Amino acid sequence: MTLRIFKYLFLGAFLLLILLLLIFITGSKMSMDSNFSHTNATKDLPKFSPTIGNGIVNISIGDMTFRARIAGFNGDFSKKVVILLHGFPVTSAMWVDLIRPLEEAGYRVVAFDQRGYSPDARPETLESYTVSKLTKDVFAVADTIGAEEFHLIGHDWGAVVGWSAVLTNPSRITSWTALSIAHPAAFGAALRDDPDQQARSSYFAFFQTPWLPETFFSFNNFSVLKTLYEGMSEEKKKEYIDVFSEPEALTSALNWYRAMGDTGLSNQDSVVSLEVKTPTLFLWGNQDGAVGRVAIDAMAEFMKGPYTNIELEAGHWLFVDKPERIISEILIHIDQ
Repeated sequence: MTLRIFKYLFLGAFLLLILLLLIFITGSKMSMDSNFSHTNATKDLPKFSPTIGNGIVNISIGDMTFRARIAGFNGDFSKKVVILLHGFPVTSAMWVDLIRPLEEAGYRVVAFDQRGYSPDARPETLESYTVSKLTKDVFAVADTIGAEEFHLIGHDWGAVVGWSAVLTNPSRITSWTALSIAHPAAFGAALRDDPDQQARSSYFAFFQTPWLPETFFSFNNFSVLKTLYEGMSEEKKKEYIDVFSEPEALTSALNWYRAMGDTGLSNQDSVVSLEVKTPTLFLWGNQDGAVGRVAIDAMAEFMKGPYTNIELEAGHWLFVDKPERIISEILIHIDQ
């Protein structure tokens, strides 16, 4: 009799779990924009031109097209170029507060929605999202806009790609500014040996699972994602949700994590040296839940050129917590 009761309880619990899962998946799918409004709007953007001025444009490279914010492209080719790399789960909109100060300081600026985020740059295969391919996109964009050398700035996953670019082809990068994410060798060592960093990065495993994180983030009209955007402008929030509400957009962004494999956050195949001689500014918040102090402190071993490490009373979203300080430090750094 007792065994029969347990069987019924187990069956009831199992059916309840299935029902909850179906509700979860249905709620996720109902949040999707099947009309692809963001994609359609992107197709109408003008093509990049070195004299186009300011605005949002499309930069075509091979069979992919990157949506990009540009400023300062008025035909003056003597002005140096700054390329900005965003992270997850945002777009080039995260840089709007920095773009104008950079333009006013005399730079040409490009902040592009990277692979997986631009509607016409979403390959289907997981192998298309390795750090190596993401790094090649940076140099391909630089080539297309006519920048043999350029200043590079990256945050979060944008910093991962930026570190890879610096380690792969340092001769083309005039200065490097990394926000929040440490040198890949320092981060990798912390991830291997430091229990605190292991706990901070435990979400990697969840992000690498099939379909579940997409469902989690999109459920209930993207309520979880919206909590991550607290403190950001309504314009930025709208763009982020517009992007991720399209089918496959979240999958493409999460594929950056899934493509990590055993190589972690590095681009091991093309790295020239783990030592960095490029003038580097590192900005990080000591309240950042993603990266601990062990990784930050370990970076000094690899920095062999001018290097400034600035710790701030801030979290992961530095442009939310300390925008004026971040902008000021970046302008000082790249002007040196």
